[in-house]
Amino acid sequence: FLLLPKCGLLQQLCDSNGSDVQTIDLHEVPAGEEGFELCVKFCYGISINLSATNIVKALCASHFLKMTEAVEKGNFISKLELFFASFILQAWKDPIVTLQSTVTLPTWSENLGMTGRCIDAVATKILADLSTVTWSYTYTRPGFNEKAHKRAPRDWWTEDIADLDVPLFQRVLSMVRSSIPAPLVGEALHVYACRHLPDEAAIESSSSESVVKQREVLEFIVSQIPTPKGSVSTGFLLRLLRQASRLGVSDWAISEIMKRAGRQLKEASLVDLLKLRGSSPSSSAFSEINLVKTMLEHFLVDYRRPSLPETGMTREENGKSDQSLVKVGKLIDSYLVEVAKDANLPVSKLIDLAETLPEEARPVHDDLYRIIDSYLK
Repeated sequence: FLLLPKCGLLQQLCDSNGSDVQTIDLHEVPAGEEGFELCVKFCYGISINLSATNIVKALCASHFLKMTEAVEKGNFISKLELFFASFILQAWKDPIVTLQSTVTLPTWSENLGMTGRCIDAVATKILADLSTVTWSYTYTRPGFNEKAHKRAPRDWWTEDIADLDVPLFQRVLSMVRSSIPAPLVGEALHVYACRHLPDEAAIESSSSESVVKQREVLEFIVSQIPTPKGSVSTGFLLRLLRQASRLGVSDWAISEIMKRAGRQLKEASLVDLLKLRGSSPSSSAFSEINLVKTMLEHFLVDYRRPSLPETGMTREENGKSDQSLVKVGKLIDSYLVEVAKDANLPVSKLIDLAETLPEEARPVHDDLYRIIDSYLK
C-alpha cells in the first residue's frame, strides 16, 4: 500500500487495470531484487545505507518506478540525486567505485548521465593542481615517503583508476591525455598493465577466457601509448613484447611494440633482450634473434633520419646521436656473445644480425672476436 503513493509506474499500472484486486509483475526492474528492495525500504521509511556501491542500483530502480517529484514531493529520486551530487561526486574514490558499478547497468547508467558525470568528476580531480590534492588516494610505489613530500606526486591518481574496466579507463584517459605530459599517460598505462596483465609464467596457467581478456587489455595498452619517444620505458615495451608472444596478440600489436622498442633501443639492457628467450611456448633462439634484428632495424631507420640542417639539430646533439649508435652496437654485440652459446642457432643468423650494425657502431672489434669465440666453444 505504501509503495503506490510514491511510485508513478505502479499508479499507471493500477489505473490501466481498473480492477479492485490486481497482480502486477515487475520482472524488468533494473538492478533486480536489490534495486527494488532499496525503493521499498524508502517507501516504508526503513533506514538505507547508501554508498558508492549501491547508488547506481538505487537510481536506476527508482527511475524505472518513476519515483519523481511530480508523483510526490521529496521523493526518492530527488534524494538520491542530492546524495550523488553532494557526496559521491565530491570525493575521489567514490566516483571511481560508482563508475565501475555502472558496468552491470550500462545502458541505464549512460542514459541517466551517471557514467558521464562520474567520468567528469574523476577527470576534473586528475587535472587539479597538485598543491590542492588533499583527498585520500592509493599510492604504493616503493621508496615513496608521503611525509617527505609536501604535495602529491604527479602520478598520484594512476593506481585508483586502474581498477576500471578497459572501456571506462579509456574514457577517463581520453578526457585528460591532452592536458597532461605524454610520460604521465605512459605511467598510467604502465600501472594499468601491472594491474591487469600477469607475469609471463602465470599466463601459461590462465584459462582461455582469461587469456582473451588479457589479450584485449594488452592490445588496448599498445593502442594508447603516446607517440613521443620515451613516453614509456623500453623495459616496459619489451615486457609487453614477451607477454604479447605468449598471449597470441595481433600482428599489428607486436609490430607496433617492436617499432616503439626499436626507436628506444639505446635504453634497453642486455637482461631485457635475453628475457625474450622463451617468451612463447613455440619460441626459439631463431625467432628471438629475428625480434632483436627487427628492433635494431627500427632503431637504424630512426637514427638515419636527416639531422643537419633539416631538423635544426646542433652538432652537440648530433654527437649524442653517434653515441647512441655506439651504445646500441655494444648492446647488440653483448647479446650476440650470449646467444652464440646456443648450439642450435644457425651461424647465418649470428652473421645476419652482426652485419645489420653499420661500421660506425663498432669503434673497435673486440666484441666480434668474443662472439666468434663464444660460438666456436
